[in-house]
Amino acid sequence: MTKTGLFSLLYPLVLSALVLNCHCLERKLHVVYLGWEISLKKDYQLLPSIMECCIECLEAKLTAEEAARISEMEGVVSVNPSRKHKLHTTRSWDFLNLTTDKLGAAPESDVVIGLLDTGVWPEHPSFNDSGFTSPPTKWKGACTGANFTCNNKIIGARFYHSGDDYYEGEVPSPRDTEGHGTHTASNAAGVEVDARYFGVAAGKARGGVPNSRIAVYKVCWMDGCGDADILKAFDDAIADGVDVISVSLGAGWPLDYFDDCIAIGSFHAMKNGILTSNSAGNSGPFPVSVSNYSPWSLTVAASTIDRKLVARVQLGNGQIFTGININTFELNGTTYPLIWGGDAANYTVGANPEIGGWCLTGAMNADIVSGKIVYCDTIWDGSGVLLANGVGNIMSDVNVENLDVAFSWPLPTALVSPSEGKSVLEYIRSTENPIATIFFTDAWKDAMAPDVVSFSSRWPSPISPDILKPDITAPGVDILAGWSPLSPSSIYYGDTRSTLFNIISGTSMSCPHASGAAAHPKWSPAAIKSALMTTAYVMDPSKSEDLEFAYGSGQINPAAAVDPGLVFDASEADYVNFLCKQGYNSSTLRLVTGDNSTCNGIIPGRAWDLNYPSFSLYVEDNQPIAATFTRKVTNVGAANSTYVAATFMEMLFNSRRMSKNPRFTLQEHN
Repeated sequence: MTKTGLFSLLYPLVLSALVLNCHCLERKLHVVYLGWEISLKKDYQLLPSIMECCIECLEAKLTAEEAARISEMEGVVSVNPSRKHKLHTTRSWDFLNLTTDKLGAAPESDVVIGLLDTGVWPEHPSFNDSGFTSPPTKWKGACTGANFTCNNKIIGARFYHSGDDYYEGEVPSPRDTEGHGTHTASNAAGVEVDARYFGVAAGKARGGVPNSRIAVYKVCWMDGCGDADILKAFDDAIADGVDVISVSLGAGWPLDYFDDCIAIGSFHAMKNGILTSNSAGNSGPFPVSVSNYSPWSLTVAASTIDRKLVARVQLGNGQIFTGININTFELNGTTYPLIWGGDAANYTVGANPEIGGWCLTGAMNADIVSGKIVYCDTIWDGSGVLLANGVGNIMSDVNVENLDVAFSWPLPTALVSPSEGKSVLEYIRSTENPIATIFFTDAWKDAMAPDVVSFSSRWPSPISPDILKPDITAPGVDILAGWSPLSPSSIYYGDTRSTLFNIISGTSMSCPHASGAAAHPKWSPAAIKSALMTTAYVMDPSKSEDLEFAYGSGQINPAAAVDPGLVFDASEADYVNFLCKQGYNSSTLRLVTGDNSTCNGIIPGRAWDLNYPSFSLYVEDNQPIAATFTRKVTNVGAANSTYVAATFMEMLFNSRRMSKNPRFTLQEHN
């Protein structure tokens, strides 16, 4: 069946969804994925000849019966309810040893990084185009939307909105009103600027490839990121001519590869010689929590840098407690009366001391709270104390023992451990007039870095546990980067302070670090990924009990990745073989690949022969622990190089016999 024929069959269903109001059959928005369409040959200056892709999908409000009927039609890959994906929310580049003297020269300006996110703030100083020439000749993109102007740094901007309405403050434009997209874009490719967050972490901020270009594809809004919008953005980014696609968002629940719009889009990108860098998700430290686990994309976990942001609180009895926290307000050592939120419970609205102790919004009596610092029994957004005219917060939560990421608040705030919180409450109870003060945030040296942060999602993949995911880790904790001045400046959405820079954490922040490090358009996506993984800094296993299941191959080492020596390359055919072994059939594959790919002769089985840069032996219950892995390496170093393969133990005992700088090792872990 042709796509024209499919459109003719779908049209009556779409029309009926618009004009009928049937209470017995609930209609929901669905995405109909039509697969791959071959159209024009285009020269992306990446490969001698490349086929342009079109990721075709339709949107229609369908009943469950209609969706099931359409899914059986010839030419349809999948029909799914339209899902909303979530965003996964500087010294970091210097910490990675990619100092300014190691940055690439002029050729970087031909590299285009495409970001699927919340858009960008185009006037931000991180995107100043001084010194930039016209966009590279390969660029085919466009700058669309009102109230948005591109320059020679931001060379493309598009927006996609399949929803019905815009929330207050949102604009039909690539302009960023959330802040997330500006942060990720400047993190990957922002030019060097003086930056600080209300005086905290002052210094130089820049992206990994500041001389590269940026293309913005706004797919995320206040209600999330829609499937159809993501697919359309992938399609445009590929056709426009980007070199790397950075996607700091994910579904948050397990999806089959061809039900996952990000896996579909990144497969099309791979087919066109473009690597997709994905965030691993923020659902750690639980197992089977990793997102974006397709083997043809790069999956990035989040780790710490050697800067820890802390704030101190001092009680009237001289006790001082320090917690991981960002306090941007200066009290200058002035002390204020200290109370427990439960002693200010707002009985008028039905609150009691327990609820008041949580300091929830409206749960405290403003007459009692006004002018005081309030101790709270949980970690909240600060609005309860702020709106009750309190001076500051001291927060503690019995369920949060060691917070390893800093948050900022709309008023002076300090976070303390549960045991320290108990001491604060004991002081309040034992003193007639308890007082306290909160100090401005300090930046401490973190000698334990890098360490995988607790929220970073973990292996195994829920679909293919034979593929070790995440692939790699990168800085994603307390990262200072650009921000939209229209977005709240702290975790309280009602915070009206405006800032051009913010400090936030997430695999959303680690992903653009890897995207910047992956800006190497001369290599295949698999070769780029391999280079990043095999040259990664070895992580200290004593710091993370989940080991490679948390950090993959280690922390990215961008300076070393440009010269990996050997790479594990893989082509579309290798991924097709992988999918066949995962149980996909030839007809489904051809809809996606657009060619004559076949699973004939391929027996379903394990993924041990995929030419992947890591090994994963997933052992099922009552099965023997045995596997054979086959790998093929390609030399991208000097023609006369000599390489020595060794297991981890052989490296330890035979290090003198190995080459001075071995590029390739097989690591073996018990």
